[in-house]
Amino acid sequence: MECSWKTLLLLVCTSLGVQYTAIRSLHDSFSGPCQDSAHCQGRQGKEQRWKSLCDDSHVPAETSAATARKHILLFAQTRSGSSFTGQLFNQHPGIFYVFEPLYHVQQAFTNSSSRLQRALDGRALLGAYRDLLLNLYNCDFSFLESYIRPEPQDHMTGAFFRRSSSHALCTPPVCQEGGEEILAGQPDETWCPKKCQALNLTLASQACQARSHVAIKTVRIPEVGDLRTLSEDPRLDLRIIHLVRDPRAILASRMTAFAGKFRAWKIWNATGRQPRYVDLTQITRTCRDIEYSVETGLQKPSWLRGRYLLVRYEDLALNPEEKVKEIYRFLGLDLHQKVLTWIAHNTNGTVPSSSEWNFKYSTTRDSKATAQSWRVHLNFDIVKTVQSLCNRTLSLLGYKPVQSVDELRNITKHLMEPRT
Repeated sequence: MECSWKTLLLLVCTSLGVQYTAIRSLHDSFSGPCQDSAHCQGRQGKEQRWKSLCDDSHVPAETSAATARKHILLFAQTRSGSSFTGQLFNQHPGIFYVFEPLYHVQQAFTNSSSRLQRALDGRALLGAYRDLLLNLYNCDFSFLESYIRPEPQDHMTGAFFRRSSSHALCTPPVCQEGGEEILAGQPDETWCPKKCQALNLTLASQACQARSHVAIKTVRIPEVGDLRTLSEDPRLDLRIIHLVRDPRAILASRMTAFAGKFRAWKIWNATGRQPRYVDLTQITRTCRDIEYSVETGLQKPSWLRGRYLLVRYEDLALNPEEKVKEIYRFLGLDLHQKVLTWIAHNTNGTVPSSSEWNFKYSTTRDSKATAQSWRVHLNFDIVKTVQSLCNRTLSLLGYKPVQSVDELRNITKHLMEPRT
């Protein structure tokens, strides 16, 4: 059957129309009705960004300030010591540090309708993650407003996730009340939103532009290969700090921090008998993601060469000053004295027990004891199970398996091979 060029053109136009309608519906499901002309103009800009969720080539306009920056990504798994490690950037006065901004993207997708959820596959979620990272590295916080719930009004929000974990968001010019408290010590998780009230995202963008570099922490991107688009973007000078931790320690930390989700594991740990309903898939997936990312990094592909540094949390905990100097050399940045002072004050203490929140997310600790604490609290049968599930990951990272309870509990014997 022959097809005229007019017929072909009609088919192409029809296809494009269907795609636009689908994307428009996707956006409207999040945004709700448009109320006024000013709001509608802002909505049109957001629509353009929503259209690019699955388009790896989408990037915002280049700015001269962005090209001069170091764009640091602390890439890790949940409960691998990333909150502690993030402080090595948060304490530097020249670095604008943001704690887990991808949380808002994940929540927006998770809380969407079932119809929308079916349309939002993993590729779309990763595309949204990359778009948000790129905009934040360029100090554009307006893109984040598409995901924060409830949606910010006049660029103001009281729902910014873990705002207190960023000095830059709790000090002038973003918060006029924060200067003295930051000088006296890091404010707790309730101080910043109480004293500073709603976060002005416009002031946050300006404060970001005023600092020399941007660092972002995330545990929500599965594999380092998902960052290739950002790494290859010529407008970014992306540096990836890949933080890893012994999977046995990761599991022990998750059991403590997320007791509800790990109830069966805790029963197993207390009784020594494995319940039939223990979910082994999460720790298996964690080890698989770590393994794939480390193998990619160690192969030194051209898009990662000079941009990837693998750091074991245990090495950082045992020798924090030495390791932080190595990290800053890799980044090509001067190590500020405030970072070293924070390390001296926060790696020889004890984990505070005044509240469950402080216990789970505290960055003050005896770092050497924390790195080994899982060996005291984790049941040997659970340790053997993790060693079986994550055998290749342990070997790849230089973590030694234990063969007996005595070997597990003997803290004087390190379970790490020397690695550079």
